[in-house]
Amino acid sequence: PQWDQIIEKALPLEMLSSQVPPGVRRFCPRFYEMAETDKRAFWAYFFQALAGAEAGLNPNTSVRHIEPNVAKHDEVRGTARRSEGLLQLSYADQKRYGCDFNWQVDRVLKPNDPAKTILQPKNNLECGVKILVNQTIVQHKPLLTRSGYWSTLQPDGPSYRVFAKQMTNPPAACGLPT
Repeated sequence: PQWDQIIEKALPLEMLSSQVPPGVRRFCPRFYEMAETDKRAFWAYFFQALAGAEAGLNPNTSVRHIEPNVAKHDEVRGTARRSEGLLQLSYADQKRYGCDFNWQVDRVLKPNDPAKTILQPKNNLECGVKILVNQTIVQHKPLLTRSGYWSTLQPDGPSYRVFAKQMTNPPAACGLPT
């Protein structure tokens, strides 16, 4: 519930409007007809499912990628990128999206220390909202796209199936058949 509140407060009005790509109907058929409160509840559910698929709802998850197709350089850390927190974000996102991460403070802490700014659920979830807003509202990309930030939102992949399974029981206002 606390994480839901973080998401609901972080959502800009554009994420509650007709600017949201039509792919949202896959998970919430009545999205465009719902009240603002219900739309906020849907997005909280969406991010919960995303965090479940990305990090098993563990806010202290920190993964260092070594696979060539995933391992990228993190210009903030100066090393191979790590994916961290509920939404598996990186310090480079602080520069790209204005996220509230502080590598200078965090660099002396252990990789999964909950005191790290990137692992704090509020910072991680608010950053995730900024990333999704950038992808869907600013760049006008679909909700599900191969060029999206999260592999879990790239259709037809194994991690997408995990996400889709998490999305089978959205708020009743969505009108998804059971």
